[in-house]
Amino acid sequence: MSTHVITSLTLDTLDQLSAHARRCVFWEMDPGALHDARGFCDQEFEKEAWLSMVMLEWGSCGQVAIRDGKPLGSALYAPPRTIPRAQLFPTSPVSSDAVLLTSLRLEPSGIEEELGPSLLAAVVTDLVRRGVRALEAFGIRSDGLGPASDVASATAALECSPAECMISAEFLEDYGFEVVAPHHRYPRLRLELNRDHEWKVDVEEALDRLLKAAALEMVEISELARV
Repeated sequence: MSTHVITSLTLDTLDQLSAHARRCVFWEMDPGALHDARGFCDQEFEKEAWLSMVMLEWGSCGQVAIRDGKPLGSALYAPPRTIPRAQLFPTSPVSSDAVLLTSLRLEPSGIEEELGPSLLAAVVTDLVRRGVRALEAFGIRSDGLGPASDVASATAALECSPAECMISAEFLEDYGFEVVAPHHRYPRLRLELNRDHEWKVDVEEALDRLLKAAALEMVEISELARV
């Protein structure tokens, strides 16, 4: 079986998003406008227009995991000023120095491979290299009516809702986010993107280069031994 690949989302690769991720506008449209336009709104068109606007003004705003051309999952993020719903939570606003992580969605095969942490790491790596100071997210906790899943499934019900389109606060806390605005249902969490993250990325890349060089050297030594 071929391995998955995680790449930055571009205008040419929007079709690598899952069906739900392409049409979900939970974050990208004002809830009032979305309600008024119910039945008349082409959500996939609106989502593509939003993605295009953010990418043209700010750059890539997503990481996508694919295998053999099929989507396994995605993570989307952007400056909070571009995200209408970011102003409407009881724990708003997002800090002025932070980018907002809005969604982290996986297909069933992506859940099986536990790609959530890998997608989150790809987001962090991208933002550290772009000089962003922090990543924030509005998490969701169970309200007693049903559990908030760790990572939303892209093939779950197509209707957008907080439980369907937000990230579990517990998942975010497990991977280093800290609550900066407490709330029983919608806490706002923050991950500092300091030099430690950049150092880790640099070290991992250096180790990868050393391991590849060592493997090549072993191959050369083996070939010389046979001669």
